[in-house]
Amino acid sequence: MGFSGTRSGGKGAIRVVLALILGLLLSLPAAAGEISATGARVGGDETRTRFVADLTGTVSYTVYVLPQPYRVIIDMPDVSFKLPPGSGQKTRGLISEYRYGQVEAGRSRIVMDVTGPVLIEKSFLVEPQAGQPARIVVDLVETSEEAFLKTYRAEEPVNTAAVADAEKLAQVAAKPKVRRLIVIDPGHGGIDPGAVGVKRTKEKDVVLAFGLSLRDILLKSGQYDVLMTRSDDRFVTLRERLHIARENEADLFIAIHADTVKGQEARGATIYTLSEKASDKEAEALAQKENRADIIGGIDLGAESEEVTDILIDLVQRESKNHSMFFARKAVKEMNSVTGFTGKPLRSAGFVVLKAPDVPSVLVELGYLSSHHDEAQLSSAAWRDKVSSAMARAIDGYFATEVAQRGN
Repeated sequence: MGFSGTRSGGKGAIRVVLALILGLLLSLPAAAGEISATGARVGGDETRTRFVADLTGTVSYTVYVLPQPYRVIIDMPDVSFKLPPGSGQKTRGLISEYRYGQVEAGRSRIVMDVTGPVLIEKSFLVEPQAGQPARIVVDLVETSEEAFLKTYRAEEPVNTAAVADAEKLAQVAAKPKVRRLIVIDPGHGGIDPGAVGVKRTKEKDVVLAFGLSLRDILLKSGQYDVLMTRSDDRFVTLRERLHIARENEADLFIAIHADTVKGQEARGATIYTLSEKASDKEAEALAQKENRADIIGGIDLGAESEEVTDILIDLVQRESKNHSMFFARKAVKEMNSVTGFTGKPLRSAGFVVLKAPDVPSVLVELGYLSSHHDEAQLSSAAWRDKVSSAMARAIDGYFATEVAQRGN
């Protein structure tokens, strides 16, 4: 037995056999848990646009639209993304950009930013065949805002309860609490970049850098324990951020953000405390936008305030609000000497991450990435160190007085 013929003929026969084997392998569905997205492309124009994702096997998926800002979401089981560098930037028609990644264990997502209100004309899955990959195809068409909102309200995904990661909680709870515990919460992360500056600076990057700087200063003092809701570029849901603070009985929760607004006139920092009724229209709009960030990860806590309507929880929350405001004033006083503030340095809004009823919490908007001046500051290590040092002094001042207030 064996291959006959010349040496070159033997090689030719081997190539034929290898080609047949490769063809058989390509025609087989990918093993469970090994599905990869290997490519994506966009075609069409400003009235009708098609998005196509190539996969190594078929998967179940859901696709739906979201407002504020306008987006189209594709949810899938755990898929690894092996797209070429720069994927997501090469777009056209109704899609201005797309991003992708894992949003939690066993769940992946593609987020398409669209130029305006759209409708999903159709979506379908193409089975792999003849050596071609499986494909998810989504066709989008331009529509009116009224029609978009009607579709959104009819098809809005049901809120999903977040399941805590046992290993993660074991890590954050492993060390017994012997000092005041500060939870630092850099906003956004992973597939959610947050605001994007005039020079394409990403909010998720600058707030993480600031959070790490503040953490290092606090730990160096030896007076505090510090937990980061994220210490790298990963997506963390709003519910997980709150859970970390409450599970570990945090003494103070500090969320870090950096927003954008239309135009470049707005500059400076703002510190927010919780209010069910925003202190002004700008604060309300910002809170709505930030609270919707979890929709990118599949969880919207917009109805969570119902859980604090019970009178006992309300009493606890009132005390926490008072302590939050006390710290916010301390922070403005200390930071004012090293950075500028907006015309209203203290504001209130219904940010979801401030809704832990038993943890004093603030959200610090460091500045506006839509401002050339603020964007440069936010990207400066020297500015970051000065402001984080000032915030650390505010934390020292807060606890020096708060000890007497709480009788500890």
